[in-house]
Amino acid sequence: MLKALKGLFQKAPVKVKPPYYDIVCPYCFSKFHPGEVLFRAAHDKEGDPEYRLQEDEELDRYRAKFNLDSAGDIEAVISPSSIPEENKTYVDQVLVGIIDRHGEQTRRRICPRCHNELPISAGKVPSNIISIIGATSVGKSVYMTSLIHTLQRVTAANFGAACIPMNADISRRFRTYYEEPIFEQGRMLGATQKIEKMEPFIFNFVFKDESLSPLTLVFFDVAGEGMTDRNYLDIYAAHIQNSAGILFMVDPLQIRTIRDRLLLALGEESGDLAARHAEPRDVIITLFENFIGHNEKSKTDIPTAIVLTKSDMLQYLKEEDGDYIDTNSNVFRNVVHSGFLNLAEFSNIDGEIRRFLEKVDRPFKDAVDVYFTNTAYFAVSALGSNPVNRQVEGVVSPIRVDEPFVWLLHKLDYIEGRER
Repeated sequence: MLKALKGLFQKAPVKVKPPYYDIVCPYCFSKFHPGEVLFRAAHDKEGDPEYRLQEDEELDRYRAKFNLDSAGDIEAVISPSSIPEENKTYVDQVLVGIIDRHGEQTRRRICPRCHNELPISAGKVPSNIISIIGATSVGKSVYMTSLIHTLQRVTAANFGAACIPMNADISRRFRTYYEEPIFEQGRMLGATQKIEKMEPFIFNFVFKDESLSPLTLVFFDVAGEGMTDRNYLDIYAAHIQNSAGILFMVDPLQIRTIRDRLLLALGEESGDLAARHAEPRDVIITLFENFIGHNEKSKTDIPTAIVLTKSDMLQYLKEEDGDYIDTNSNVFRNVVHSGFLNLAEFSNIDGEIRRFLEKVDRPFKDAVDVYFTNTAYFAVSALGSNPVNRQVEGVVSPIRVDEPFVWLLHKLDYIEGRER
């Protein structure tokens, strides 16, 4: 008895911070030891063949995969193995800078595989990558935009943090091509095409509490039809496989059981309903072929949020004691998590969407249960209403859009969960 009581009051073991972390490149998603990094010279020397401006074949090869122009002649790549130990700078046992043979210092660390520049925090904090996946027309681009917008303006402040683009180019691209069209003009984005293999959007979720490591968010605007194209997915397989968390988008309008009911209920007010494309289960099958099937026991334990999108459309299915959605459903009520994950609210939405998907798409739910060991279910509306003629009527008002991300913060031990 005494032994059992002692066990109740034992403190949880303190997590010891490792001296460094393996780096996952946020561009090519290769995983490597921080000692393998290369450096980009901070200057050029015309008279020195090794330090003159030159083409970087590895960087250009990466850029060609994304239909980007060559980087042109740029500063040389330097291997730390050619630098004496006294000319190397370490922070927390991580190599962060070198002085080259011309006496010039550089802190521009680059990936040894694709030669893109690495985040300043690489190796010093965990490389946590969040993937957004789903079939075509599921609304990934719109959800990504609404999520980042919400993280920057609401969620970060609620958790004593800031959500910051990794560089000025990412900030400009996101604001110009995604945020302004939706949130300032109420205009929908065009569907991402397979030929538009865009570079990732990289944001740092940085906590004011210095004991918490920053979280690096890497969002890929992946064309949905590519998620069921094996050759196309090869480019992104490493991205998903090395993710710390997955946001798996599911469009209720692509589920046969309820699509016809929605069309009948909406009539002439159907707005811009997505055409029926690949079903959610098809995406899981492709993921299995590309990486899940190669894992131990053919499963993945990556925390995966199954996110039912366009939840505002489910109002047309609600009924008192209805088969699908009750009139007092949690789906239509916005919830803001602040300081911690509200476990009561999370449990309500998780249970409701699990039961909903079991009713309307049992094959998909069964596939998730077979291949994913760490899941939770959510419902979000990135806009708050269904656009008509590619235009949002009224103010864009996201519903529960950041809840899956907050759950991932909890699963990655950044925040705690409480009942109230």
